[in-house]
Amino acid sequence: MLGERQDHGGGQKPISIAVLVAQFAAAGAVVLLALAVATAWLAREAGTRQAIDAAEQVAWVAARGVVEPRLESGVVGGDPRQLAEFDQAMRDFVIQGTLVRVRLRDRTGRVVYSDNQRIVGQTFPLTPEQESAMSNRTSLSEVSDLHRPENVDESSLDKLLEVDVGIRSLGGEALLFEALFSYDGVVSVGQAIWQRFAPVALGALLLLELVQIPFAYSLARRLQRQQEDRQRLLNRVVEASETERRRIAQDLHDGVVQELTAVTYQLEGARLRPRDPTEDQAQFAATLAQVGAAIAELRTLLFDIYPPDLTEEGLPASLTELAMELERTGLVVQLDVDQAAGLPAEPAAVLYRSAQEVLRNIAAHSDARHVDVVASVDGHTATLIVDDDGKGFDAAQLRTRLKDAHFGLRSVGDVVADAGGELTIESAPGHGTRAEIILPVS
Repeated sequence: MLGERQDHGGGQKPISIAVLVAQFAAAGAVVLLALAVATAWLAREAGTRQAIDAAEQVAWVAARGVVEPRLESGVVGGDPRQLAEFDQAMRDFVIQGTLVRVRLRDRTGRVVYSDNQRIVGQTFPLTPEQESAMSNRTSLSEVSDLHRPENVDESSLDKLLEVDVGIRSLGGEALLFEALFSYDGVVSVGQAIWQRFAPVALGALLLLELVQIPFAYSLARRLQRQQEDRQRLLNRVVEASETERRRIAQDLHDGVVQELTAVTYQLEGARLRPRDPTEDQAQFAATLAQVGAAIAELRTLLFDIYPPDLTEEGLPASLTELAMELERTGLVVQLDVDQAAGLPAEPAAVLYRSAQEVLRNIAAHSDARHVDVVASVDGHTATLIVDDDGKGFDAAQLRTRLKDAHFGLRSVGDVVADAGGELTIESAPGHGTRAEIILPVS
């Protein structure tokens, strides 16, 4: 389970907060790195796509704004003077930046013009896509194949981005304008776009990671506190179980076992002495009374071991049964518990166990003759008050008894505190003892 590890004794040791936060930070760093790589790749691709779109726009504007208006019949027909003027316009207004080569071809694929004079007049077949762009005056772009014949003089370059635009001469002849861009230049534009917003993107991711660390620390602290609370509750359960077993063993030894042992001796003595009907009758009556007392004490122990079902009977009925068992010891118990009807099971169980332990201590230590038990619910607060007229004790005695592992009020205080409530004990020598428990009810 997260936040725990097994020790050699089979128990569980909580992992330190530093380890938990370090694990969270390490996991966050891995995710941050993955996001950074993915963001860089996507941003670079987006930048490259944007640069390609920009190159297409440049080619389109050059084709429509610079090339078409200068396509006089002499340019298409090969007039040297007009071709020279056209070439100068291309070099002045078109061939610059990442655009490194331009070509102009007719429907047959013949190169009407190129800034590379070596291929002017040569014919290179058009692809179906190029023919469609020429006919429909549209554009297309692709990474140019440098092994194609028309690109033989560009083989020294790494990659070229070719943008083809269908245009018309002034005489209406369909032509294809080809602009070749340095692909490295296009990629560098994409990288520049990425680099502009990379610090912001990565900084935001890093800030998110740093902001999450305090939350991770808070969650780790909460987890550690929950583990400590659970371990404390487990220790109390084990301690309470051990204390209860010792108490039951002590009660059996001091009560039922002693009484049954006495009965055994009496029966053995009666067996050995001469028969006297009158004396036998008296002995039988005494033995019967002792066995009845032993049965009553065993019934009390069984009631302690298997308490009533609070869900079905409710707290008032359960406290009434508890008072009836206590009255068999000679105490007079006055109950006022009807106002606690309908209390939810969990707070009812806390109040019942608390009353059971307090009344047990009264019977064992207080020398009281009368006990008042009041239980009530007011809004979101449940209250239990147990007031006796016993000998009482001073505050120093209470502290001493609370240090004694066998003193049940210590466990009562722990259980009430764990439920969010408060146990208050008021007592003075000769003036009895008052125990009040206030418990929140959700």
